[in-house]
Amino acid sequence: MGTTANPAAPAPAAAKPVAATPAVAPQAAVTVPGTDTILAAMLGVSKQVSDLIFSPGRPPQVELSGQLTPVKIPGLPFLTPESTAQIAIDLIGKNKGAVEKLKVEGSCDISYSLRGLSRFRVNIFQQRGTCAIVMRVIPTDIPDFDTYQLPPQLAAITELKNGIVLVTGPTGSGKSSTLAAIINKINQQSAIHIVTIEDPIEFLHPHRKATIHQRELHSDTPSFALALRAALRQAPKVILVGEMRDKETIEIALEAAETGHLVFSTLHTVDASRTVERIIGVFPLGDQQAIKSRFAKAFRYIVSQRLIPKKGGGRLAAIEILISTLRTREYVEKGEGEGKTLVDAMQDGSLDGMQHFDMVVEKLIRDGLLEIETGLSYATNPGNLRLQLGDYIDEQAEAAAKAGGGKT
Repeated sequence: MGTTANPAAPAPAAAKPVAATPAVAPQAAVTVPGTDTILAAMLGVSKQVSDLIFSPGRPPQVELSGQLTPVKIPGLPFLTPESTAQIAIDLIGKNKGAVEKLKVEGSCDISYSLRGLSRFRVNIFQQRGTCAIVMRVIPTDIPDFDTYQLPPQLAAITELKNGIVLVTGPTGSGKSSTLAAIINKINQQSAIHIVTIEDPIEFLHPHRKATIHQRELHSDTPSFALALRAALRQAPKVILVGEMRDKETIEIALEAAETGHLVFSTLHTVDASRTVERIIGVFPLGDQQAIKSRFAKAFRYIVSQRLIPKKGGGRLAAIEILISTLRTREYVEKGEGEGKTLVDAMQDGSLDGMQHFDMVVEKLIRDGLLEIETGLSYATNPGNLRLQLGDYIDEQAEAAAKAGGGKT
């Protein structure tokens, strides 16, 4: 791997973070492995690797079950600003749009394929005068709806003809995989045209019963809004737009839903209530009531998810589901109030297929899949959930006391 000097970085700042800087000289005799070799070695740590992290001054790291683990790679005991920059150059390749975005905005998103092993969603960003890289591992197989362990009531989404479906959650919560499973099921069962607009393309969907076209931000289109506007002239029945990032994209998505299209998208919001707040809050105060009315009529589902560490290792998804009903549409349009919240609607709406986060977390705890304190730390209202679990907590304490007494 070649290295290039970085005259823009102040010399003292470059030296201070890396205590092992003197060790750079002996490395000169060691061949630094190529980027693909490094990636393959990191993936080889475990089949459960979710992310690859490259940060100057640290060894290459992988994330396993939410924890970072350093990876020993011959010839690369730790990353330098130059070696990290070279990896970034190799990943970007000839993507001029990504190079320009990195220069102007300080970060860029791309996809990268490691032949025969995996695909990645890559974010390269500037920090402290150098660059760092985070690579999300994309499974090679498209998630199958029936084996992905999604709540069965979500199957009804694949039968919708119009409206907006939002999948929300923090970064790394599995939004892309959930959407891929839904699109895959539609692709298998409906002879329709599907257009996706992604940043970057993650899962590669083959044409099955549907015809599906996937467009990538920067390489195929300069913006979500422009691609979404163009999609309205491409006769799709289903449109997936990677993220509702701005007012223009939201407006066009509403227009698409109102004109008979089924629109899927994501937001980085943690639950249904905050999702509605985010959508409405993008608009000027004078426009918000009209947007509330339009969104209340257009939305079909808001699916929010969180990945929670489970007993024995690994993680599982807790999924909240808000469905469009007369009651939920009223709360979106007129606003929430005492006893009239979207949480109330979800807690009362199990017959309609709705479920609130804390209901799901409570069940996972009672089923023995989550530690009590772990589940409470991820709950929307930990205090209320602890009260709901009072009998279970007492039973567990009593069982522990008996077990302890039996040992003495």
